[in-house]
Amino acid sequence: MDNGVGFQHKGLANGGWAEIPFNLQMGNIGSEVSRSLKWKEKGNEKRMNASIDRALELFDLSMAFNKNSAKLKEVCRAREEFCDYFFGGNYFQTDPTQMQRYYDQFVTMSIR
Repeated sequence: MDNGVGFQHKGLANGGWAEIPFNLQMGNIGSEVSRSLKWKEKGNEKRMNASIDRALELFDLSMAFNKNSAKLKEVCRAREEFCDYFFGGNYFQTDPTQMQRYYDQFVTMSIR
């Protein structure tokens, strides 16, 4: 992608993310989404913003490494909903519990 400069997940930005199956990518993104939701609920803006930054980085890596895949649309839509919830006034009326449930399915798929 680039040499990992400016990324929190440098090894993943250098191509490691492309080696991870899509379900695990989405499960990892979901972990950061979950942290973002948790810190928002607890009112800890600093930790929430750090989790949001990590989630956005993982979304962007998934978009970059899946750009020629049918999965690109799903990643883009999930990122759009995430951003709308945290920054856009929740236009899509996303319920945090439903958002978490969406990502939980990828963890379930990965352990089967």
